[in-house]
Amino acid sequence: MRFLWPDLLWSLLLVPLLVAAYIAVLRRRKKAVLRYSSMLLVRDALGPAQRFRRHIPPLLFLLAMISALFAAARPSATVVLPAEYLTLVLAMDVSRSMQASDVEPTRMFAAQGAAKQFIDELPSSVRLGIVSFAGTAAVVQTPTESRPDMIAAIERFQLQRGTATGSGLILALAMLFPQDGIDLESEVFRSNSRYGSRALPPAGAKPEAPVQKRAPVMPASYTGGAIILLSDGRRTTGPDPLDAAKMAAERGVRVYTVGFGTNQGAMIGDEGWSFYARLDEPTLKAVAQMTGGEYFQASSAADLRKIYEGLNLKFSMEKRETEISALFAAMAALLTVLAAGLSVLWFRRQ
Repeated sequence: MRFLWPDLLWSLLLVPLLVAAYIAVLRRRKKAVLRYSSMLLVRDALGPAQRFRRHIPPLLFLLAMISALFAAARPSATVVLPAEYLTLVLAMDVSRSMQASDVEPTRMFAAQGAAKQFIDELPSSVRLGIVSFAGTAAVVQTPTESRPDMIAAIERFQLQRGTATGSGLILALAMLFPQDGIDLESEVFRSNSRYGSRALPPAGAKPEAPVQKRAPVMPASYTGGAIILLSDGRRTTGPDPLDAAKMAAERGVRVYTVGFGTNQGAMIGDEGWSFYARLDEPTLKAVAQMTGGEYFQASSAADLRKIYEGLNLKFSMEKRETEISALFAAMAALLTVLAAGLSVLWFRRQ
């Protein structure tokens, strides 16, 4: 726990003074009390419980004062509260490596099933957009609260060649920040130019169109949404995922990455071609680390469902630094009312 106005904690030094004043008043009243022939008779009449409870209302009032002083210093603490995420974007790899059967029955079938369960358990206040990526990236579903539309989008996935992980992440960012003018074709052309590719920009594209600049913010500070990126292989085309992760980090967007597939990988082959599909864990871990997200590895459908369950819980509840001065103020008010009530109940004069 920390305090926004810590200097006010010096006022707690008043507490010992109040205790000393209370003791002084008790001693003064003791001297002024009428002399009885035998004080033992009075003591026996009152009993130990009666003598003790007369100190309870002052003690409660003292605790109320302490709580009020803490409230004045504006304490804050890390507490679990309903998450503020409003829009999530699920970016899923639909490259041909997703037809591997090292995850039964296939990686794609298992990923679709886990994604549907994830959608079923989403908090009602969360909007979900869906992006697929292979040789390039495409919007499969714009952000929506309609669960049937989300499920239908998942079922529309079609396997394609290539793995443009960076393109998927950039398109997910463009979905979260439509006002920023993030253009995937321009980013692809810029990436090709940076790495020496001679590829020409697509017809009609404006490769030099500037993306609207915004002042960088702290990583993981954006509370309006997050990205979940699932991939089972290495990037073969498109922008570097780390460059895309930098764009996300500058906007404070967390990217939760999921590496899907067994550790040993799988051989994929069809119609005279074959390749070996294996996870690129270092890149996925780096993307998550740069953006303040987390990396998960799933080698089975059950693993993937468990990961999605954890993410659903994370998006519905999260730990946040929150001012709790109202809690201390309410406690002070409650203790004050309780002290006054007990005082009237026990010691009211007839």
